[in-house]
Amino acid sequence: MGIIEMVKTIKKIENQTLLLIEVGKFIYAYGKDAYIISYIFNYKIKILTENNNTYVCAFPRDKLNKIMATLENKKINYLILDRKNNYRIDEKCDNKNLNRYNEYIEKAVIYVKRKNQIDEINNYLIREIDNEGIEQTIFKIKQIINERRKI
Repeated sequence: MGIIEMVKTIKKIENQTLLLIEVGKFIYAYGKDAYIISYIFNYKIKILTENNNTYVCAFPRDKLNKIMATLENKKINYLILDRKNNYRIDEKCDNKNLNRYNEYIEKAVIYVKRKNQIDEINNYLIREIDNEGIEQTIFKIKQIINERRKI
């Protein structure tokens, strides 16, 4: 069974728990859990196109203690699973009814969608940087930004 299928299976039981999968020197979060990691820690999120556009976010294993401390501080339940040991649970945090997983999912989904839109705009501007008409586009964007500052 692949990682994505295993995550989906575990999420059926632990649907309000952030799953972190240890694979070698990196820790991975998939699906909406990747949104939370990206939102809280500002890690890059990617789409795995070969797996039905599943989101993934990864970070080095040596950052795990910081991640765990922050998740515990924010009262987000998590499980750390070791892939090479048949997805054995290495660490677990259960905040019972104080769990704020759902609260962070809502914020993280909005954050990631907005960040993706901003990245698309930025990529467009970079692609068009040599076109003469880009100056007018940049001027309009600056105008909109400056109008919002006056409020």
